[in-house]
Amino acid sequence: MQKERTLAARVVYDGIGLHSGKPVHMELAPAAPGSGILFARSDLPEAVPVPATAAHVTATLRATTIGAGSLKFFTIEHLMSALHVQGVDNCLVLLDAEEPPVVDGSARTFFRLIAEAGTVEQDAERRVTVIDRIYRVDDGSHFIMALPYDRLRVSFTSLNDHPLIGVQYYDLEVTPEAYEKEIAPARTIAYEKEVAALQANGLGLGGSLETVIVYNDEGWMNPLNFPNELVRHKILDVLGDLRLAGMIRGHIIAVASGHALNTALAKQIAEERE
Repeated sequence: MQKERTLAARVVYDGIGLHSGKPVHMELAPAAPGSGILFARSDLPEAVPVPATAAHVTATLRATTIGAGSLKFFTIEHLMSALHVQGVDNCLVLLDAEEPPVVDGSARTFFRLIAEAGTVEQDAERRVTVIDRIYRVDDGSHFIMALPYDRLRVSFTSLNDHPLIGVQYYDLEVTPEAYEKEIAPARTIAYEKEVAALQANGLGLGGSLETVIVYNDEGWMNPLNFPNELVRHKILDVLGDLRLAGMIRGHIIAVASGHALNTALAKQIAEERE
């Protein structure tokens, strides 16, 4: 029988939000058994924390947003991905803005901060989200599905018309060691011609060559961590989005899936469990 785990110590990090461009102070704090992952505003102490669950997803445009009432938190997927793989069941995420720090556009810093803090076992049985049948969500040529599997595995195919990227495929048996090396360093990617339109719509205001890898019609504007960094980052996002349905045990297979399909699958899984 597995026990729930929470952080052994508080984690503190200051940065800016990817889409808001606003400074943010983040604290990750231990939480009581059964709490789950909770997002709260440290500057709004009267506001009720928002559970990071599929039922609280409110938007998926370029990021995953959760909310309740007037309170919302967006671009939570990178942090959620690191918490998922580190096996953190219960954590209070305190922010003084609506968005966690983007750092370098990956989950590497979050993963390392959690590892440095460590986790402790709690006096509660962990409810693992065991995939025991086939779940699937389709959107034309895009889909994501979950199949029974005795561990956690993700197989992702990315489709991009740009000749620089094309079709990318990556398959990973997810362990903390493999994730830290192969997935956590994979950063958010943007096409240069889209940047101005995104910023005109209030998105990507914290984006720069330090926080996003950018490509144009000539090539990459900054060095890559991996030749197939895009598909690796897609796996990073999947692991963050599906954490909204709990600690997953199963095989996730996706083709050109994004936050909308990822969170739709998380909702499908979570609703059946409830």
